[in-house]
Amino acid sequence: MTTRRFTLWLSLLAAILLLGSCSKKTPSLNLLVWEGYADPSFVRGFEERYHCKVSASYMGSSDELVAKLRGGSAGNYDVISPSSDVATSIAAASLALPLDISKIPAYSQLSPQLTSLPLVRLKGQVYGVPFMWGPDPLIYDTTVFPKPPESWNVLWDPKYRGKISVWDDLSTMYMAAQILGYDKPDPSQLYDLTDEQLEQVKKKVLELKPNIRKMWSTAGELTNLFQNHEVVAAMGWPLMTNQLRKLNFPVGETIPKENTTGWIDHLMITSGSENQELAYKFLEYMVEAQTQKKVTDITGYTPANPHAAQDMTPEEIKSLHLDDVDNYQKRLYFWQNVPRRAKYNEIWNEVKAAQ
Repeated sequence: MTTRRFTLWLSLLAAILLLGSCSKKTPSLNLLVWEGYADPSFVRGFEERYHCKVSASYMGSSDELVAKLRGGSAGNYDVISPSSDVATSIAAASLALPLDISKIPAYSQLSPQLTSLPLVRLKGQVYGVPFMWGPDPLIYDTTVFPKPPESWNVLWDPKYRGKISVWDDLSTMYMAAQILGYDKPDPSQLYDLTDEQLEQVKKKVLELKPNIRKMWSTAGELTNLFQNHEVVAAMGWPLMTNQLRKLNFPVGETIPKENTTGWIDHLMITSGSENQELAYKFLEYMVEAQTQKKVTDITGYTPANPHAAQDMTPEEIKSLHLDDVDNYQKRLYFWQNVPRRAKYNEIWNEVKAAQ
């Protein structure tokens, strides 16, 4: 009996040691990122290089990300990809770690136009690395619009009643504010509107509601709306354009004469991360030129690392505007921190609740 117990004890000990060694061999990295940022086509390479598992959750809006982090979920995730309208507030609230840039060698390759911005800099420390950037373009069905629409005002045209979609996000208000001219003379005013201006924006978006078939929440949702011919035009992302082109849908994408807003997505390590060293390796991997090219192939977004262009065709370089970045960025009003974000959300919720 004693021998049996001893043998059983040895078996249990061996099992415990085996499980322990497996867990060490397969560390896990948890992401909370935008759609398209954890595609197997590039994440698998990281998993194989570092013998780990990457698990991703996707966010539907910047406010959803902030709410989860403030709600105590920071410890559930290691890496996040906030856009430029909330990255500053996340850093200021200590929801992300200040970064040791020496652990991210590829950081030196990133576009100085992006790394020099104050969005993720606070008290001399850097809290995020630029990852991808792009516009909020007007996406349209080319069978309905043989020529690209010239103005955002086309979304308000009564002939497209019930045939339009916009993002279920307060950034739709930025677009309405542009139409009202609140971006002149200073585009940054879009992100710090007065109460009176916000009321006018609210009125403008309410006038659009009869034309809205549905407000989309995910990229896949808008792609399906176009595929099912439920909508003919929308404010979206290049990701949807890319998805629709791969499905051979007759889609076009344009920046209207009023210009458009744009975003810079950063990668940050959460303050609650228990896998900081692996998270640093992930940031480095994701901003390396080869990975950036793979992310661009999936999303249609422009890489923060211009060296990614070395692996691109001349057509790809032109479509991503890497051949004329300066002039292209003049047409994009990159999202900035919104000091009165609670007020913006209040107005946006009133718009959604209105019948």
